[in-house]
Amino acid sequence: MRSVEEHQRAVAELIGAGTAAPLGLRDAEGLVLAADVTATLALPVFDNSAMDGYAVRADEVVGATAEHPVRLPVADDIPAGRTDIPELSAGTAHRIMTGAPVPAGATAIVPVEATDGATDVVAITAPSAEGSFIRHAGEDVEAGAAVLRAGQQVTPAVVGLAAAIGLHQLTVIPRQRVLVISTGSELVSPGATLQRGQIYESNSSMLAAAVRGAGAEVVAAVTVGDEVADFTGVLDRYATAADLIITSGGVSAGAYEVVKDAFGRTGDQGVEFVKVAMQPGMPQGIGRVAGTPIVTVPGNPVSALVSFEVFIRPALRGAMRLPHPDRPRRSAVLIDGLSAPAGKRQFRRGVFDAAAGTVRSHGPAGSHHMRYLASANCLIDIPVDTTEVSAGSQVHIWDIG
Repeated sequence: MRSVEEHQRAVAELIGAGTAAPLGLRDAEGLVLAADVTATLALPVFDNSAMDGYAVRADEVVGATAEHPVRLPVADDIPAGRTDIPELSAGTAHRIMTGAPVPAGATAIVPVEATDGATDVVAITAPSAEGSFIRHAGEDVEAGAAVLRAGQQVTPAVVGLAAAIGLHQLTVIPRQRVLVISTGSELVSPGATLQRGQIYESNSSMLAAAVRGAGAEVVAAVTVGDEVADFTGVLDRYATAADLIITSGGVSAGAYEVVKDAFGRTGDQGVEFVKVAMQPGMPQGIGRVAGTPIVTVPGNPVSALVSFEVFIRPALRGAMRLPHPDRPRRSAVLIDGLSAPAGKRQFRRGVFDAAAGTVRSHGPAGSHHMRYLASANCLIDIPVDTTEVSAGSQVHIWDIG
């Protein structure tokens, strides 16, 4: 059987980064810059007021006190956004709002709290030293400065800076577009009436959510039965719009394995089916469909999601150059003993107590026990050569909470 590490490398090599492209700021958020960004203008663009108050000549208010205020006629009003800014004449003040341009001749701003707030003749009760409460042009960003670097993730703050220097687009590594196909004739959409032998389909919704959680985009999440024609019809409809195809189900050793039937059980049509030494998630497949990468995972829901976590999520995030492609990993003290199958690396659901530094297994090992995966916050990673782990042992865990 193939090792987990070997299959991880195979999936990572299969999924390549898309071509860098300019995207609008809203669409670029969360992605990674593909090029440096240089400011074409300064921030602030012009000298502006840091406070609501009055623009003055600092030397004219130097002696202002509450007992002996300096009184100046208010010659003009400068709200934020005004573009025709009159010069401040000696012996006068201009009422000014936060963000408004500082008029020529003014050397300080007196906050409104240090005045009586008058609009005709203002009484100033405290001095403002030269330069006080003035944001000077270029003190944040100088024109021509490199303000963002390739490889940096587009956060809300990055979006704000880009917009502030006049950019409406950023060149980024694009989001991976993923087609999710869940297979099985027994599957019925949630909300429909079940007949005997049918179950509600959950993998497409679950894997689509996992894809979005990894930072990628879902092209479509489709459910098909065990007819090869139906399966290939979905591929024909959606595959060319996708950067990656994920299928669940149809990869085991029995009859009616539609994914294997569609691609040839010997892997002679671009998809190789392998056994990976892990539990859950042993049957896996990997290859290309008309040039588009495809990863096939088992149909049992726990197997499907654990396979995504182990193989697909880190490869997707790596292809998008997103930070932290791997889930956080740490050691913890196991509260309860565990047994594991010989020759397989086992991933057990667990509940990690960060305060105590302990972890306990959560639920049976069976790959159909979704209830326990939904309330777990970690996977306990049991090495391939370990069959028994005693209580009190140190174990490695993956944080999926």
